[in-house]
Amino acid sequence: MAGSQGRQSGRQSGARSLLARAADVVWPPRSLLSDAIVDRPGAIDAAHWARLQFLGPPWCAACGFPFATVEAPDALCGACTAAPPPYASARAPLAYDDESRRLVLDLKRSGRRDGLRVFAGWMAEAGAAMLAEADLLVPAPLHWTRLLERRFNQSAWLAQAVGARAGMPVLVDALVRRRRRRSQHGLTASQRRRNVAGVYRIGPGKAPAVAGRIVLLVDDVFTTGATAEACTRALLRAKARKVHVLTLARVVRPVDVVI
Repeated sequence: MAGSQGRQSGRQSGARSLLARAADVVWPPRSLLSDAIVDRPGAIDAAHWARLQFLGPPWCAACGFPFATVEAPDALCGACTAAPPPYASARAPLAYDDESRRLVLDLKRSGRRDGLRVFAGWMAEAGAAMLAEADLLVPAPLHWTRLLERRFNQSAWLAQAVGARAGMPVLVDALVRRRRRRSQHGLTASQRRRNVAGVYRIGPGKAPAVAGRIVLLVDDVFTTGATAEACTRALLRAKARKVHVLTLARVVRPVDVVI
C-alpha cells in the first residue's frame, strides 16, 4: 500500500513538473526586475541582482537602521536612543531604493506573486532571531475599502509566505484598520505618525489569540516606522507580550525626508 501511494505521489509530482515546464515554454518566466527571461519563476537576472542592496549587521538593535561602522550588538541609532520604539526590534533584508522599488511596487500595486517565495527566504534570513522566538505572524492591515479596490493585501501575502517557510501560524485578521486616511506617500515622518494615529485596533474576537504571545508584525516597507509603531501599540493593548517587525525593505535615508 505504501509503495502504491509513493508511486501515485511520484506520478502526481511528475505531472505537475511537466505542466510547469509546458507553462514555461508558453509563458517563460521573466526576471523580477526586468523583461529578461530567467530559468525559474522568482529569479533575477545577474545585472539587476548586483545592484540590489542587501542589509545586515551592524545595525541598530531596535529599528535595524544600518550602521556605517561596527558597533556593539545592542547599540541603538540616534533616533531610537532619543525615542525608543514600542516594538522590540525591526528588520528588513533590502534597502528601499531605485532598484528594489520595482520589486515592492510590482507586488503592492500589480499583485505580482512570483517573487513571494524568494522574498520569504530573504525575510526569514534577516529576521531569523525574531522568528526563533515569535509565536505567530500578523500582517499590517488595509482598510476594507482599499482591500475591496485592490482585492489583496500584499503584507498578508508576505506574512503567509514567511509563515509557510518557517512553519508558523499566520493570523491574517488579527489587526483591522478602522479609518481610511490619506496615503502615506509624500508625507514626512511626523505627518505619517499623525496620519496613522489611532487607526489600528485588534480584530473582533482576536485578542485571546494575541494575549501573552510574541507577535511578528509583517509589512512591505519600513519607511519612518509610523505604521509599525501604530500597529505595535494596538497589539500591545491587546496584551501581546512582545512585538517584532519584519518588512521586505526599509528606507535607509534620513527619516524626515519626503518619501
